[in-house]
Amino acid sequence: MTRFIIGVVMALSCYSYSQNCKFTFLGELNDFHDGSPISSATIYIKEKDKYIVSDLDGKFKIENLCSGTLTLTISHVGCETKTVSYSIAGDTFKRISIEHHVEELNEVSVSASSTKKETTTAQETVIKANTLKKYSALNLGDALKEVAGVSSINTGNTIVKPMINGMHSSRILIMNNGVRQQDQEWGIEHAPNIDINSANQISVIKGSGALAYGGDAVGGVVVINSGRVILKDTLYGRTIIGGQTNGKGYNISSTLNKNYRSGWFAQIQGSYKRNGDFKAPDYNLTNTGLDSKGLSVQFGKKKFESGFEIFYSYLNNEIGILGASHIGSVFDIERAINAGQPLLIEDFSYDINAPKQKITHHLAKANYFKRFQGFGKVSLQYDYQNNQRLEFDVRIGDRRDIPAIDLTLQTHSILADVNLDSNLDRKINFGIMGRYQNNFADPDTGVRRLIPDYDKYDFGIYTTTEWRLNDNLLVDAGLRYDFNRIDAKKFYRISRWEERGYDEDFSDIIIEELATQLLTNPVFNFHNISASVGTRLNLDEKNQLLFNYSLASRPPNPSELFSDGLHHSAARFELGDLRFDKELANRVSLSYSHNTSRLRFLSEVFYNRITDFIYLRPFDFILTGRGPFPIWEYQQTDAELFGIDLTVTYDITDALQWQNKTSLTKGYDLEADLPLIDIPPFSTMNQLRYLNTKWYNFSASLKSEWVFEQNEFPDFNFEVEDQLTGDMILLDISTPPPAYHLLHFYSEATFALSEKTSLNVGLGINNLFDTSYRNYLNRLRFFADDIGRNITLQIQLNY
Repeated sequence: MTRFIIGVVMALSCYSYSQNCKFTFLGELNDFHDGSPISSATIYIKEKDKYIVSDLDGKFKIENLCSGTLTLTISHVGCETKTVSYSIAGDTFKRISIEHHVEELNEVSVSASSTKKETTTAQETVIKANTLKKYSALNLGDALKEVAGVSSINTGNTIVKPMINGMHSSRILIMNNGVRQQDQEWGIEHAPNIDINSANQISVIKGSGALAYGGDAVGGVVVINSGRVILKDTLYGRTIIGGQTNGKGYNISSTLNKNYRSGWFAQIQGSYKRNGDFKAPDYNLTNTGLDSKGLSVQFGKKKFESGFEIFYSYLNNEIGILGASHIGSVFDIERAINAGQPLLIEDFSYDINAPKQKITHHLAKANYFKRFQGFGKVSLQYDYQNNQRLEFDVRIGDRRDIPAIDLTLQTHSILADVNLDSNLDRKINFGIMGRYQNNFADPDTGVRRLIPDYDKYDFGIYTTTEWRLNDNLLVDAGLRYDFNRIDAKKFYRISRWEERGYDEDFSDIIIEELATQLLTNPVFNFHNISASVGTRLNLDEKNQLLFNYSLASRPPNPSELFSDGLHHSAARFELGDLRFDKELANRVSLSYSHNTSRLRFLSEVFYNRITDFIYLRPFDFILTGRGPFPIWEYQQTDAELFGIDLTVTYDITDALQWQNKTSLTKGYDLEADLPLIDIPPFSTMNQLRYLNTKWYNFSASLKSEWVFEQNEFPDFNFEVEDQLTGDMILLDISTPPPAYHLLHFYSEATFALSEKTSLNVGLGINNLFDTSYRNYLNRLRFFADDIGRNITLQIQLNY
C-alpha cells in the first residue's frame, strides 16, 4: 500500500512538473474612444485570486501562468467594469479597450442626485420616478405641471394636453421611449395616448433645442424614458394600487424587470384605471368617467459595445365627455353660461355614454446600436404606430353606436444616427430619418368627414455638435432640414369651395365634380430649415448661465389645412385653409441658476417670435337644421410670446423645505394688435414640505396654488338672433373666469418589509377646501365647475 501511495505522488509530481506554468501575459489598457492609456485600473485575476494595477502607460504583467483559461475583471473610476477571458498556450500580449468617461458621454445635472439630461444648453427640467409615482392614477399632462412654465389645456379633467410657455398640440413634440408619438394631436380635445406608469423619467425641454428629435417643436419637446438596464443578475418590480373618492376611482399598475450580467434584459408593465362620474363641489359632472387599459413589453441585450431592443406598447382609453357640453345650437351655450351650472345633472354612474371618445394606440419599435473603437456609435431604428380615434356624438336610432368620427392613423419610421464621440471635447452627431404616414377616415359614419384620407411623407437630416472650450464653458450647435409632403383626397361642397375662393386658387386640383360636391387632390410640399446654438457657462461652483437660440419650422398639420365641417367632440364647425404656409419661430432664452447647500434658484426667461402663426379662433356662426352653431376658423398671423419661469427651493432646516414655482407668459397677435387666445394666466405655487428620514422616510407637504384671472384676452364675442323671439343674444365665449386659490395636501411613508421589499403608502387631498372654480384653459368651463375635493390613497409595493 505504501508503495502504491508513493507511486501516485510521484506520478502527480511528474504531471505537475510537465505542465508549463512559466507563461507571461502582457496587457495594455486603453480608452475605447481615443486609445489613450488607462492608468491605475484594478485588474482582478480569477485563477490566482489576486489584484494588480495598471501603470501610467496602462500596461500590466502577469507571470507564472499555466496553460488554460485566464479570466480578468477590469475596473476603473469613470469606466464600465469589464470581464474578459483568454486561452493561454504561451506568452501572450493583448490590448484591451474599456469604456472611459461614462459621465461625459451622458451629461448629468446634479441636484439631490444625478439625473440624465437630453440637452446641454436648452431650458430643460427632469421629472424623476419618485415624483412620477404620485401621478399613477392620472395622466401625462397632469405630471408635466410639476415643471414651472408648463400648464395644460383641458377638455374636462381626463383629457389633458400639456402646454409649454403657451404652446400646445402639434407644436409640442413627444418622444415615447425613443419614438416620436403620432396620435392625431391636432385638436384641443386630443390628449397624448401615453400611460404615465410606463415612464421612469421625463425631460421637459422648452423650445426646439433638441434637433435630433425634430425641427418643428415650436413649443418644446417632452422626452419619456423607461427604466435603465442594470448589468447584473437581478429580478425586481413594483405594484401600485390606488383609490380616490372623487369619481370613486381605482387603479392598479405593475412592473416586473429581469436583468442579467450578460446584458440581457426584459420588462413587462401593465395598468388599469377606472373612474366614474366626477363631482364639482355642488353637483355631479355627468358622463365624465374613464376606462383605461395599458400594456408595454420590452426585451433585448445591452452592452457597451453593442445592443438591441424590442419594445411594444398598447393603450386603450374610453373617455366620457361632460353630458351638458353636448349642444344643439349656440343657444345651448348661452343658456349654459347663464345657468351657472350644468343643464344635465344625473346620479353617479360608471357608465360612459355619448358624447365620448374611444382611442386605441399601438406602438412597436426595434433598434440596434454598435460602437466602433476610435470612431463612435451607430444606431438604427424602425418603429410602427397605429392610432384609431372614435368620437361619438349623441345620436338616436340605428346610428347610436356608430361614431361620428372614425380615423385610423398608421405611421412607419426609419432612423439612423451616428454619434462621433472619440474626442470627448468635441462631439459630433448626425442622422437621417424617413417616415410614411397614412390616415384613413371611415366614410360609413353617416357624417361629413372632418379630416380627409391622406398620405404623408417626411424626410429629415440633421447634425449637432458640442465643444467643450474649457472646464467652465461649453458650446453646442445644430442644423436640420426636413421635407414634408401631404397627398390628400378630399370632398368639398361647391358652395364652400367658392365661398373660400378656392375656385380661383386651386382649380387645378379638382379630380371630379359630383352634383353638389367636388373631389379634389390637394398636394403640398414643405421645405423646413431648423437650427440652434447655445452656451453653458459655469461662473463658479454655485452659479451657472445658459443661453440658447433656436429656429423652428413647422408645416401646417392636416387639421389646419383640411378641416371643413362639424367637429362633434368640440361641438363647433371648424374651417381650415389650403393657403397656409409653414410657421417660423425664432426663440431666444436665458437661464440663470444658483445652487448652494440650502438654496436652489432657477430663473428662465424667453422670447418667441413666430411668423405665420396658425391658431383657431371663433369668428361667426352657421345655421343648420339643429339651429346655429359657432364657427371656429384657423387663421394665420405674426405673433410673439415671452415670459419668465421661476423655481426657488430653500431648505429652512434639515427637515423643513419651502418651494416656489411662478410662471408668467404673454402672447400677442401682432397683425391684429390683440392678445392671443388660450394663453395661460399668471400663476404661482408655494409648497411647504416636512421630511423625517429617520421615521419611515415620512414626508408631508402643503401646497398653495394661486391662478390669477387672465386680464389679456381677445374679444371674440358675437350676437345671434333668436329666430323665435327676434331678440339678439350675446354669446360671451371670451371673458375668462375669476382667479382662484386651491390648497393641496400630500404625505407618504415607506416601510421596510424585508431586506429587498418595501411598502410605500401615500395619502393626498386635492382641493382641500372643496373650492368652486373654473379654469380659463378648460374648454368645458362654459358648462360646469372643475372638480372638487379629491382624497387619494396609494400603496406601492417595491420588491
